[in-house]
Parts: sequence; structure tokens; C-alpha cells
Amino acid sequence: MPTLEELGIGFVPFSPLGAGFLTGKIDENTKFDPTDFRNIVPRFTPEARKVNMVLVEMVKAVAERKAATPAQVALAWLLAQKPWIVPIPGTTKLHRIEENLGAVNVKLSGDDLKQIDEEASRLKLEGARLPEAVLKMTGL
Repeated sequence: MPTLEELGIGFVPFSPLGAGFLTGKIDENTKFDPTDFRNIVPRFTPEARKVNMVLVEMVKAVAERKAATPAQVALAWLLAQKPWIVPIPGTTKLHRIEENLGAVNVKLSGDDLKQIDEEASRLKLEGARLPEAVLKMTGL
């Protein structure tokens, strides 16, 4: 990230809403279509989702304080990091596009950002973000 900033290169975060998890619409009981890629993602096993709900609850609490949706808070947090970070959430529904655009109206203060970062740093999340074979293809 420091190199991107130094060189003036923008960054587009992949899956800024955590493949839907940060919207608050998914929990350990959610059933995905058999063809949904989340069925093979370690972070989306029912056990991992159950553990990781602490993150969703944290985002929901901020959303409640800000009169926003969890998705808007997740996007607003990214927008507040650096002006050259530009999340582009994917959706197929017009009402979700409108909801996501509302993130620009969610103002997170320095204190809000500090609180979010402090709370998030204490969370113990479970599950890799992608299957091991896919991670190997990224070279990371």
C-alpha cells in the first residue's frame, strides 16, 4: 500500500463487501446455491461463518449508530482510508446499487475509524479468504 501511494496508483479492493458477508444478510444458517463459489471458500463454512459473525455484529452496531446499512458502513470505511482506494461492489440488483451509493453519505469520524480499527484488531476470525489452490495461483 505504501508503494501504491508513493507512485500515485489507485487501488480497487476485491469483493469489498466480503462476498456478501459484511451486508449482514448471511449467517451460519445461510444455504448457498450448489453452484455458488462460496461453497468452496474456507471462510464460508458454516462453522467459520458462526465464528466470524462477531465482525458482522460490529459492523451492524456502527451502522445502527450512523443510521446506515452494514454494506454502507463497510464501503464508507474503505472510502475513508485513502482517496485513491475505490471499492467497486458487484451486484445484479438496482436497489443494491442505490444502497451502495449511499455509502458516500456515511461520515466516519477519526474517532469512529479508530474505534472500528481497535475493535477489529481484537477479533479472531476463522477461515482462509480463498481455497488454498486459488491462493497459490495468486502468488501470495
